[in-house]
Amino acid sequence: MNILSMQNIRKSFGETEVLKDISLSVSEGQVTAVIGPSGSGKSTLLRCATLLETIDGGSIRYLDMEAAREEDGRAKYASPAVLKQVRACFGLVFQNFNLFPHFSVLRNVTDAPIHVAGRSRAEAEEEARVLLRRMGLEEKAGAYPGQLSGGQQQRVAIARALAMNPKMLFFDEPTSALDPELTAEVLKVIRALAEEKMTMVIVTHEMNFARLVADHVIFMDGGVIVEQGGPEIIDNPTQERTRAFLNKLEK
Repeated sequence: MNILSMQNIRKSFGETEVLKDISLSVSEGQVTAVIGPSGSGKSTLLRCATLLETIDGGSIRYLDMEAAREEDGRAKYASPAVLKQVRACFGLVFQNFNLFPHFSVLRNVTDAPIHVAGRSRAEAEEEARVLLRRMGLEEKAGAYPGQLSGGQQQRVAIARALAMNPKMLFFDEPTSALDPELTAEVLKVIRALAEEKMTMVIVTHEMNFARLVADHVIFMDGGVIVEQGGPEIIDNPTQERTRAFLNKLEK
């Protein structure tokens, strides 16, 4: 079953065409890694998928809900009520954590379940403590983001995304702001989620990680999907552009 389906997505900023007729689908339990050079459209694709950017054309579906469809050559979005249901399908983890600095760790994780999902404080806090235990941060519930390392902040951000019980998670370069040691602890958490069959789309520069965790790899360049397939395309790409990009990373 496809959780996400994006068809013929087009997106421009001014005169610059950033996404050029891109189509992809993500099935339940699948981990998709999106790789490619800076400026290839990876993050814009993620922002369009998560409704942070509006597409110019094409269609976006989550499960049986149509978030946007093509009408008269333009994208037409669903009603606010439908989009609210669509947003409940996914969580998003940013590269710069985006935690509320004046909220404790516990409050960062419980804020949306209480105020958006309408759960009781007791239920939200109990679930948050379970998630923080999974992240190895149980003892940090009362701390503030400024008192945590970057790796700890990113793990709190993952717990916050999971607290809304999404069907899938999006990660936008989740380790790019971290040093190698902290990167390893965040990747360990994401790998554990993959083993639990959490559906994920991960924009990453970590090729070893993509090789180990992804079921499906998409290589983007110049606003198009140049090549996609299993993780073996990282070691045996068929397209010259993919090969040139991966060779450059190894040097």
